[in-house]
Amino acid sequence: MTPATPAHHDESGRPADSAGQAWEGKSIPSHGFSGDTGEADQTLVRALVAANEAPGDEAELAVMEKVARARWLVPVVAVAAEVDDSGAHAVDTRSDMAAVTLTSPDGSRALPMFTSLESLAAWDPTARPVPVAAASAAQAAISEECQVLLVDVASPHAVVLRPSMLWALAQERAWEPSHRDAHVAAAVRRAVEPEPQVSAHRLEAGEPAGAGVLRVVLELHPGLDAEQLGAIATRIGERIATDGETRARIDALTFALEAAR
Repeated sequence: MTPATPAHHDESGRPADSAGQAWEGKSIPSHGFSGDTGEADQTLVRALVAANEAPGDEAELAVMEKVARARWLVPVVAVAAEVDDSGAHAVDTRSDMAAVTLTSPDGSRALPMFTSLESLAAWDPTARPVPVAAASAAQAAISEECQVLLVDVASPHAVVLRPSMLWALAQERAWEPSHRDAHVAAAVRRAVEPEPQVSAHRLEAGEPAGAGVLRVVLELHPGLDAEQLGAIATRIGERIATDGETRARIDALTFALEAAR
C-alpha cells in the first residue's frame, strides 16, 4: 500500500494548513490557561450567590474583586459564511466561529460569559468555550457594542455586570460603587459649583439596591419654584454627562432635593 500523505502540504511536501502554509516554525500562542480543567472557582461562585441573595456595595465589591482575577469561558458558535443552495437542500460550504451576543427587548446587548464548562453546557451544549481573562471579555463586549456582561445566564446565581463594571474590567482598574468613587465625587462637585442656589450636596446609593443608581442630594436655598428646581438639576446632570470617564462610572443618576439647613 502507498503510505498516506498529509491532507494538506506545501510545495515542498511539508505538512501545512489549509492555505498551504507549512506548520513548521509555527507556534500556537498560550493564553495562560493550559492547565485549566474547566471547573468553576468556588470562591467566585459563592460571591455570585451572595450578591444574588443580598445585593449591595460589599457584595458587589467582593464579586468584582474575584471577577477581575478569574478565568472566563466566552461561548463561540459556528455561523455559515458561505451557503450552496444549488441543490435540493442548502448546504453550508464554509463556517466561521463567532462570539455570541444577546439582545434584550429594549435593544440593549449583553455578552454572556461562564465560570465553568458545566454552566456553559447548561445554557448551550453546542457552544465552544474560549477561555479568556476578564479584561479581554470586557474589551470584546465593548467592541461588540454590548452594554453589560451576563454571568452564568442559565444558573440560579446569574449576575448582570452593569456598564460601570464592564468599563472597569476593560480598563483593568478597580471598580467602586459610584457614590463611593472619588472620580465621580470630584466630577459632581465641579458640576454643582456653578449653581449659587445649591448650598451643599452629597452622594448616596439610590434604590433599588444592586441597580447601581447614584443619588445626588442637593441642599437648596428657599424660594425656588418647581421650574427653577428642575432647571438646576438638569444643568448639573448635563455637566456630569459631558465627561465620558464619569459617565462610564455611573450606571444611573437621580436627584433628591432638600431645603438648606
